[in-house]
Amino acid sequence: MRYRLLGNTGLRVSELCLGTMTFGEEWGWGSNQQESRAIYGRFREAGGNFIDTANVYTAGTSEKLLGEFMEGHRQEIVLATKYTNSWPQPDPNAAGNHRKSMMQAVEASLKRLRTDYIDLYLLHIWDQMTPIEEVMRGFDDLVHQGKIVYAGVSDMPAWLVSRGNTLAELRGWSPFINLQIEYSLIERTVERDLIPMARALGIGVTAWSPLAGGLLTGKYAKGLQAAGDSRFTTPAMQGRYSPDPRKEAIVAAVQEVAREVGRSPAQVANAWVLSRNVIPIIGARRLAQFEDNLAAATLTLSPEHIEKLDTVSKVELGFPYHFLNSEFIRNLTTAGHYASIVAAA
Repeated sequence: MRYRLLGNTGLRVSELCLGTMTFGEEWGWGSNQQESRAIYGRFREAGGNFIDTANVYTAGTSEKLLGEFMEGHRQEIVLATKYTNSWPQPDPNAAGNHRKSMMQAVEASLKRLRTDYIDLYLLHIWDQMTPIEEVMRGFDDLVHQGKIVYAGVSDMPAWLVSRGNTLAELRGWSPFINLQIEYSLIERTVERDLIPMARALGIGVTAWSPLAGGLLTGKYAKGLQAAGDSRFTTPAMQGRYSPDPRKEAIVAAVQEVAREVGRSPAQVANAWVLSRNVIPIIGARRLAQFEDNLAAATLTLSPEHIEKLDTVSKVELGFPYHFLNSEFIRNLTTAGHYASIVAAA
């Protein structure tokens, strides 16, 4: 396993991150304790040190199992967990980005994880209510209290992430050092704003669902519908797996590249994410599945294969990018010298 610096920090994390949303069987489709421990042990054996969980995963069991598994080597793990979400209950403050939710959640996570600090604490999903000033000040307080080392954010618009980090810079608060987003060959719309924003601000990027919920493995290539699977009960999930010519073309291209390089489609899809300087969050319900994902760290795609995958999965960036990149505008903003300026750069 190779390592990368996470964002604009000196923190060394493995180039693959272990996702533990499947640790526990409370949701009806996860891994039991024995299988979860085997996956955790294999990741450690391969040199992995970056592990992701959340307070809501498998009703807290994911954090509890990690607390048990990390015993004796906690300091070697770069541990990321999240707050914000709660299943419906009478208390309206049990969820949200606000300070009360943050403070209550971090204490509960520390207990479940059997640790006195969290390396990377992320806001899980933007609640569209809490002022970003409240969020950033809360994270900074937790850093000063020694309960977290770094702050991060998941599933928030680029304009708000950048506003949060600008406030942190101006006020001397702890900034977001990690952005967690859905990113895969199927979902590339984050290339419009979120990824450029992260690059400009020095924020490290991790990708959840790099296999698009298994779609890129070819598992659902025929029909793209999986009747009887509990994950397909929501409209969002049904939409992801509904028939779509673009998705079918991408899956076919991944399978073609996989045959040419002698690897699995899952490894090709994860290797493509790695080629974008993004850390895939990999997980599986079974050790054999996890081994397949893990092997992506040993695969480097050729420029020709990357171009093939880029082309079939390309998304339109939209305004203002197509406008700014037009030859007319480029020449207009450089007095006709765009080509010579770019060449000099």
